[in-house]
Amino acid sequence: MANILIGTCGWTDRALLTSGWYPPGHRDPESRLRHYATRFPLVEADSPYYGLPSPRTTALWAERTPDGFRFDVKAHALLTGHPTRPSALPEDLRGRPRDQGLLTEVWNRYAEALEPLRRSGRLGTLLFQYPPSLAPGPDAEAFVRAARERARDWPFAVEFRHPAWWQGDRTTTFLADLDATAVAVDTPQGLPASLPPAAPVTTPRLSVVRFHGRSPQWGTGSKEERFRHAYTAPELAEWLPRIHALAAATDELHILFNNCCADAAARAAETLRTLLATKLPHQTGRAPRPRPASR
Repeated sequence: MANILIGTCGWTDRALLTSGWYPPGHRDPESRLRHYATRFPLVEADSPYYGLPSPRTTALWAERTPDGFRFDVKAHALLTGHPTRPSALPEDLRGRPRDQGLLTEVWNRYAEALEPLRRSGRLGTLLFQYPPSLAPGPDAEAFVRAARERARDWPFAVEFRHPAWWQGDRTTTFLADLDATAVAVDTPQGLPASLPPAAPVTTPRLSVVRFHGRSPQWGTGSKEERFRHAYTAPELAEWLPRIHALAAATDELHILFNNCCADAAARAAETLRTLLATKLPHQTGRAPRPRPASR
């Protein structure tokens, strides 16, 4: 039965900082992360998607969190095929052609930046979130496979945003062959960009679920419009059978809330933790098991 860890997608989102969730006096990065780590054992670091951090930054993340805390880290935008502004690249790489050589260099610097997390045992997984423009097919599979090959010694999770990836069983087989975790998602249903709540297990080590909210603006509008949603307990309870199935089939289960409007993600995480505590009291809310620095 999996060790279930629950957290939010980020701890420095502006809306969270102004919501009052952090106690008075927690104004600096160190005190905020230390406080967050007293409330949840898992967080998603999304800032590397927008720009590569330094190894010093991630070393500080490790120092400010307890043993067993997990960081799931989003891949840089260029690595997943998202439109990438030159300013998101290191200055010395901004004039380079957008080719395989540049992808490899960005990967090498990304991996170097995350080494302190891996060395300390705090890296949960890399999160490669692919854009809706990446439709399934041979070229797309080759692109994902090349990324996995670069990251062959790292934990690797994949979230697809094109709904067609989850039509049939091919994607489950594909990710299992890559030894990659399939990321399950919760999104609103009935919209052109809706994603099914598929939750296959593709590696026994880890499963990941990301709750994006149920805004009718999913797939359109601003970031705030797409992710604005306050989950209710009944909405979260719909996921309990899937969560239990994932927990029964993996060593560790990460559940992350991305409904980033004020403190809605933190409140939803706390609600789900309460719901699960009545069903799986021995798996939810306990400290994570120690993890080796590499695998």
